[in-house]
Amino acid sequence: MDSHWIYSCPHCGVVLNPAGAVTLTATQGMAGMLVGLHPEPGNYEIHLPPGVERQPGERWDFFCPVCQESLASRADDNLCVLDLRGDDKVLRRVLFSRIAGEHATFVLADEGAPEAHGEHAGHYEAADVQMKYLL
Repeated sequence: MDSHWIYSCPHCGVVLNPAGAVTLTATQGMAGMLVGLHPEPGNYEIHLPPGVERQPGERWDFFCPVCQESLASRADDNLCVLDLRGDDKVLRRVLFSRIAGEHATFVLADEGAPEAHGEHAGHYEAADVQMKYLL
């Protein structure tokens, strides 16, 4: 994977990591906030506002901070979707778990098997992920 990743909203195309972290709007229950995700696939560091904690198993909703469209996958309710371009300019689709504590990320391009990251990626069938999200 390239060392420079540019993440964007699959709906409006806005760049979501202009300053490093992938910035998204998140909600859990009634609380809404901005969060920062580490841009490296497989790194599950998350920056939350002071006083906010993620409890394992909680389902979070993620939205584009510009167009406010949901990033939830239509094919799998536990995954969210972003677009990604590396230095090679190839468009990829990134799917990540929205379940707190579940480390599962997939990077898909037009060709090849999905690149799986995280100890919980096995909870999802890689072939199913690839077929559902071919670009």
